[in-house]
Amino acid sequence: MNILFMGPPGAGKGTQAERIVDEFRVPHISTGDAFRLAMSQGTPLGVQAKSFVDQGLLVPDEITNGIVRERLEKSDCDNGFLLDGFPRTIAQAEALDDMLASMGKRIDHVINLKVDRDLLLGRLTGRRICKSCGSTYHVLFNPPKVEGVCDKCSGELYQRSDDTEEKVGTRLDEYNNKTAPLLEYYGNKDLLREVDGQQDIDEVTAGISSLLRGQA
Repeated sequence: MNILFMGPPGAGKGTQAERIVDEFRVPHISTGDAFRLAMSQGTPLGVQAKSFVDQGLLVPDEITNGIVRERLEKSDCDNGFLLDGFPRTIAQAEALDDMLASMGKRIDHVINLKVDRDLLLGRLTGRRICKSCGSTYHVLFNPPKVEGVCDKCSGELYQRSDDTEEKVGTRLDEYNNKTAPLLEYYGNKDLLREVDGQQDIDEVTAGISSLLRGQA
């Protein structure tokens, strides 16, 4: 099963992805993870991407698409995957369709987590992330057992520099302008499934699982 997660920053994609990949036994592929893997392995595309990242520049679509393809071609994706953070634009979505078609694959489900803007602001400004393993927490909604310490690996938790209210608002505006049109794109393909991301975490997971199993 090939799954695509969508939703604005703070909608809970990372938290839900961790749960869904455990249930369906597929790898969770985020753009950031794919970039880090390619750069750490020193692949030609990884080297090119690093040159842009080191300069603080946006990595061109051609390189991004290539890195995603490299990751999707790995053997752990043979029985499916959960893609998170890509595509972000219609052009990337069309490139993804083409690369999957060339592999004899396609997206089976697009899960969109719907959350109101005001709640997103509260979620993101209270978010904390583990420096070691990348696990996400929230000071109110999903706190760690020990303040400032990751439950999974005991790594240090930190707040992203772009998780201030002003910067969060800018990111949400950018999402609505550039990424939200993808909802129409996948809706026209009858792949889009909406889930209320404002529910309790367990209820959101149950809703996603039901949709993926065809029970909703």
